[in-house]
Amino acid sequence: MLTKKQYELLTFIDARLRESGVSPSYDEMKDALGLASKSGIHRLITGLEERGFIRRLPHRARALEVVKLPENIDDALPPAPAKTRDAFAPNVIQADFRILGSEPARPSDDTVRLPLYGRIAAGTPIEALRDPGSAVEVPAGLLAQGRGDHYTLEVDGDSMIEAGILDGDTVIIQQCSAADTGEIVVALVENQEVTLKRLRKKGHSVALEPANARYETRIYGPDQVQIQGRLVGLLRQY
Repeated sequence: MLTKKQYELLTFIDARLRESGVSPSYDEMKDALGLASKSGIHRLITGLEERGFIRRLPHRARALEVVKLPENIDDALPPAPAKTRDAFAPNVIQADFRILGSEPARPSDDTVRLPLYGRIAAGTPIEALRDPGSAVEVPAGLLAQGRGDHYTLEVDGDSMIEAGILDGDTVIIQQCSAADTGEIVVALVENQEVTLKRLRKKGHSVALEPANARYETRIYGPDQVQIQGRLVGLLRQY
């Protein structure tokens, strides 16, 4: 599953390679996607590489190879979400969601029905669209009692496995706009992509830290990261 920007970059690189046999420069990619800096291109290329869509060719400057293109391309791009002034709309992807258990959960006094907004990357950030139509039953004891609204997300990726968060897990998120250093948060990066990472703060810098040695910690300025919630619980189907 690709973000809109990842898809646009992949098709741009593929078209340029077919046309000239030479990968576009980072400046050309930045201009083609309308991004403000090349750092966004670096993140998109890393995401495409981790998902197996492109390969960097060794010993050749800026050389990229398109390994594959996504299937069902028309379904890969969700429509842009409607913007409202004050409504909270987590930046998560529309998809066919797996509800825990083979049968729909039955409400009880000990469970709470929470919205399942979609899939969140625990590897590379993904851009997405809120889907208010899905929900999941959650034990009430897993919620942060008396501390605001909650929602759930399905994890896509393995960058938080050393924190016990696995691909396919359903995480319970308390909606908030601030969190303490060391907490695992839902972070919106540069108003485009969302990811699940551990928050670290030092001076005026914000770090989003994975819990997997295969992934690198990314550093941002305070105006580049917006907290959309913090992890308070997790559900897993065996």
